[in-house]
Amino acid sequence: MMPVLLILVVLAVMALFFYNSLIAKKNQVKNAFGTVEALLKKRYDLIPNLVATVQRYLEHERDTLTQVTELRTKALAPSVSDNERVQLDNKITRMLGKIIVAVENYPDLKANQNFLQLQASLNEIEEQISAARRAYNAAVTDLNNAIEMFPTNILASLMNLSKGTLFEIPEAERQNVDVKELFARK
Repeated sequence: MMPVLLILVVLAVMALFFYNSLIAKKNQVKNAFGTVEALLKKRYDLIPNLVATVQRYLEHERDTLTQVTELRTKALAPSVSDNERVQLDNKITRMLGKIIVAVENYPDLKANQNFLQLQASLNEIEEQISAARRAYNAAVTDLNNAIEMFPTNILASLMNLSKGTLFEIPEAERQNVDVKELFARK
């Protein structure tokens, strides 16, 4: 009787430990995502100013500016899930990169003080977002591992926990940079 009781107590303590561990990991993901969201909000607040400044110069890139504005509106919608927000942010990042590359063809815009300040602010926020994404991805990976690994996977299933989505680099940005080609353009 005593060994059975001892085994039940040990199992209960282990279950409690695993439960608390999963809750902590889930909350860590939420906290990290909250940090990313706060930084993305700062970025989203900059986008209308950036678009307004760049718009009169980048007539040929009007489609890109429109897409960035539409993506920003979607990302700010309260009904957007965290996973959808991650996907929208990845698209916005690609589109902002296109705008910055397009600016190279407009010397007047590159010299515009307002644009330079916006670009510096955007660069600073992008650095902060990058750091926050790394922290978020680490938290999501930790949670995903717990959801998939035995014995916490059993408890995670009972708690209806699902794997989180990582912020990922788009395939086009994973390619090696051809420095020779970059110098040939100038």
